[in-house]
Amino acid sequence: MTHAILRAIEVIASLGVVSSSAYYLLCLWSAAEFRRQRGRAVVTGSTAEFNPSQPPVSILKPLKGTDPEMYESFRSHCLQEYPQYEIIFGVSDENDPAIENVQRLQGEFPDRKIQLVVCSQILGANVKVSNLEQMLPHAQHEHCIVNDSDIRVERDYLRRVMAPLADARIGMVTCLYRGMAAGTLGSRLEALGISTDFCAGVLAAQSLEGKIRFGLGSTLVFRRSDLQKIGGFIAFVDYLADDYELGKRLADLGLQVKLSDVVVETFLPEYGLQDFIAHQLRWARGVRDARKGGYFGLILTFGIFWGLLALAAGAGSPWSWAALTLAIALRFAVAIAVGRQILRDFQVFKYAWLIPLRDLIAVGVWIASFAGHKVTWRGKVFNVQDGKLSPTPR
Repeated sequence: MTHAILRAIEVIASLGVVSSSAYYLLCLWSAAEFRRQRGRAVVTGSTAEFNPSQPPVSILKPLKGTDPEMYESFRSHCLQEYPQYEIIFGVSDENDPAIENVQRLQGEFPDRKIQLVVCSQILGANVKVSNLEQMLPHAQHEHCIVNDSDIRVERDYLRRVMAPLADARIGMVTCLYRGMAAGTLGSRLEALGISTDFCAGVLAAQSLEGKIRFGLGSTLVFRRSDLQKIGGFIAFVDYLADDYELGKRLADLGLQVKLSDVVVETFLPEYGLQDFIAHQLRWARGVRDARKGGYFGLILTFGIFWGLLALAAGAGSPWSWAALTLAIALRFAVAIAVGRQILRDFQVFKYAWLIPLRDLIAVGVWIASFAGHKVTWRGKVFNVQDGKLSPTPR
């Protein structure tokens, strides 16, 4: 390799370290600001008491198959310290194995209003959204919550996520989440990515734009009347990133999307490495189409990759070691500030040594995401184009 090429790589790698370091500093500042806001909410009591009327709410949970810790996650929704709510589960197959868990829940909590809806129609490529469209007519209340089947919550969850909707300017409340890893490498890498990278990116996006314009599938709280204004669930039944679309379309009405101080848990499957990469690729291609500019800009945030490239191009020179050390130090600082202090994820310290591996895989997934349109979701293969799903031929 010629000296000129090596020099060019050194310059590019150096710029990458600088840009990613700036991004990590933004994440640290965003995490500190989020902690300050959460602290103010606790002091004023607005976290749980801002909405004293506590309006009734319908919780919609679309299901397909079973997830780790599913029953305990369901059960956590039945233990809420909230005056009036209902839970509506929906399946597209009357033989879905998740039904057994719903029936068991109905048996344990006979006083709770728990419905099971069999959604017999497939209204679009996104079966989850198709189910939601068919579940909604069974909901009795104006306020609705959609969250994933593997989400576990604390007893004050409903009080806290419902409170901001007392403000008519707020159209959606959404939540950060921490991933609870199973015993496999892929599951641990997934949990690390959620707690130390993904959620950090959400906080950084909020700081850069002064707001967020998307929802997270961990929790979507909204008014039924606002949903109808954007055409209902059917309006995005073919989109892969349905949580993003719902938040974006509500924001387009001029409503605010509020990031709650509540953090929920998601229990991850026993991903093998191949399953983990496939899941990351599906997520990456969904974000690629939903937020094109921001997604392309991720290249500026891969600090450890740029630091290693600088080390290689600089042949181990002192400046290249300094660049790598800086990138690693800031990356781990973000992991602690967001994963441990914001999300209270006690796994971060235990698996922190895997962060470099996880980040290098993320670079490969980012590159691969531009190389095609196929994604695998719940055992089926789809094409995704401009955010929309279409089934692939057999």
